[in-house]
Amino acid sequence: MIRVLIVDDHKVVRQGLRLLLDQEEDIEVVAECADGAAALRAVHALEPTVVLLDLFLAGQDGLSVLAQIKRDRPGTEVLMLTSSEADEHLLAAVRAGALAYLSKSAGVDQVVESVRAAARGESLLEPRIAARLVRKVREAGAHRPVDPLSPRELDVLRVLARGRSNRQIARTLAITEDTVKAHVSSILAKLGLADRTQAAIFGLQQGLVPLDDALNDPD
Repeated sequence: MIRVLIVDDHKVVRQGLRLLLDQEEDIEVVAECADGAAALRAVHALEPTVVLLDLFLAGQDGLSVLAQIKRDRPGTEVLMLTSSEADEHLLAAVRAGALAYLSKSAGVDQVVESVRAAARGESLLEPRIAARLVRKVREAGAHRPVDPLSPRELDVLRVLARGRSNRQIARTLAITEDTVKAHVSSILAKLGLADRTQAAIFGLQQGLVPLDDALNDPD
């Protein structure tokens, strides 16, 4: 069972997300919180699998709550939920440890599948958001060569950069999920990246998937 904590200072948003997620047999909403202090207490007491966290909270902002969650309970995955369109917010959330960044206008299926992916330690980063993050990273002059990767690892990274799950990568490349997991772990280690989200952004940044393709990817 995927245990979810919802953190948002708007009651209507919290209730809407709970109603949405409670329809899923494999997801349990363990609590709702309206501020950062309550969220941190709930994370410690309830040990949720995934936290849906609003970027903007009264008092303590979502980024500082995110950083503290990842510091105290690194195994708890965090999905940032916000209506912000600012690139600096996207980049800051990823750097602080967010596994994905969901718009409050995201569709029902996208929210549910993102929660499930997060529970597996995967990120279904929306291609348009990934592309925006890449542009921001490029502006900062970031660069990482792909030379350390094997040809098969490059294949895995190309598919991962399109926001695909391990299962989808395995199906695309005709390999097992365990093999995909091994390749992803090797990719992260070789490139010094923290998680799949950073790997996806890196893949786009290095041109493994053209930005135009990512922006127009229907999935």
